[in-house]
Amino acid sequence: MSNIIVFGAGLIGRAIALDLAENHQITCVDVNKHALARISKENQAVKTVNFDLTSQTDYSQLVNKFELVINAVPGYLGFETLKKILLAGKNVVDVSFFSENCFDLRHLAKKHGVFAVVDCGVAPGMDNIILGYLDTKIEVNRFECLVGGLPVKRHWPFNFKSLFSPRDVIQEYTGPARYVENGEVVEREALSDCELMEIKRVGTLEAFNTDGLRTLIKTMDHIPYMKEKTLRYPGHCEYIKVLKSSGFFSSDPVELNGIEFNPVEVSAKILEEDWKLGTNEEEFTVVRTTIEGDENGKKRRYIYRMYDKTDSKNNISSMARCNGYTASAVANFVLSNKLEPGICAPETLGAIDGAFKFILEYLERRNVVYRAEETIIE
Repeated sequence: MSNIIVFGAGLIGRAIALDLAENHQITCVDVNKHALARISKENQAVKTVNFDLTSQTDYSQLVNKFELVINAVPGYLGFETLKKILLAGKNVVDVSFFSENCFDLRHLAKKHGVFAVVDCGVAPGMDNIILGYLDTKIEVNRFECLVGGLPVKRHWPFNFKSLFSPRDVIQEYTGPARYVENGEVVEREALSDCELMEIKRVGTLEAFNTDGLRTLIKTMDHIPYMKEKTLRYPGHCEYIKVLKSSGFFSSDPVELNGIEFNPVEVSAKILEEDWKLGTNEEEFTVVRTTIEGDENGKKRRYIYRMYDKTDSKNNISSMARCNGYTASAVANFVLSNKLEPGICAPETLGAIDGAFKFILEYLERRNVVYRAEETIIE
């Protein structure tokens, strides 16, 4: 049993805290008293600390007695929070999905003799782990990941619900989208190349470019074709493009009646209620990861599919389960297996002996099941 502190009591942080509390001593930190009270009510063994992580530059006293920190704060806070954790000299499993370059913190982690496993979610996260594992077995030449989290019941106009901050979702929709083609990094606008896809157990969804490759562009630069696309219900992409093109996601200040405001902040606030997952509202997560490569003179294709729905009994959303339990699995693995100081991408973790099997089985015990299909390409 280890002493672990979880930063963030949101839907993902809550899932992680409750899951890890089965075998570890858990403390959860958040500025939101109501979120902490909910966790305490569900499991009295989980200790809670009401604390504003943005108010301090030094986390040393806060994290001193803990063996591991789980960083599950919103993405726009993730990078600076991770930086402060590393400065405090603590190992981290990070599931905040910040937009900054995680490798910019490599020197800091090494200087303090600690590691940070970043992007420990479903995608990025588990798809990277799968790729990292297969990259040790075959000569990979193609990688594609399609991923989406959606409500079971559609709600016009966006047909979308999210447990992530609207600011984080908007960042995904407005930042550049990178993919690899013929060994070269191609940069396109997010939401581009929208196409309809038939997805097993779901039906027709639309897929469009987002910047989901993240660390893979650096760590897997030997793979000539890599692409990640986000899945949504048909029509979602067009509505988002309208808002984006009309300036609703702009960060340039606008003045109205003598009052200056930021359009993207206002838009995020307005969309917060529309995109918020309702109480007892069911949603699902779907992933299709395709990896092709040469193995013993034969061309092979591996497809890993995952479909998960809300855990209604425990009121844990599917996206919280798929992201949170991946982070929990990684946390348990790194507590038993020493990592080198520095920034560890999930694909690097997947290449470590035993990691892929451990994480896959951990998820299966929680009914997050990745089904593998292997074929020989003629």
